[in-house]
Amino acid sequence: VQLQASGGGLVQAGGSLRLSCAASGFAFATYFMGWFRQAPGKEREFVAAISWRGGSTYYADSVKGRFTISRDNAKNTVYLQMSSLKPEDTAVYYCAANYGGRGVSDWLNYSYWGQGTKVTVSS
Repeated sequence: VQLQASGGGLVQAGGSLRLSCAASGFAFATYFMGWFRQAPGKEREFVAAISWRGGSTYYADSVKGRFTISRDNAKNTVYLQMSSLKPEDTAVYYCAANYGGRGVSDWLNYSYWGQGTKVTVSS
């Protein structure tokens, strides 16, 4: 099983980034997928999640209206489009896979994790 996140980088406040997470080694289309983030000295927090075929999406209040999660099951890839970025969005972003779609905002319900990609938003 592998989840390879990419797309992080340094961006100015108000800018945009698109994160990608390529999955392999498991039945991607049968898993909910999620994005979490962890800032230095802080707990890991839920960002967004998406159902098997993308029909349902879930967002943390802090990113609602600014971030969009999507997936392409043909490519085994999940995306996180981030816009209107703020310095408080600075963190390492992780993609993860949740079988069954239970408790999508709780990291404990995710079986597989990627290595993370760092996002830094300058003010």
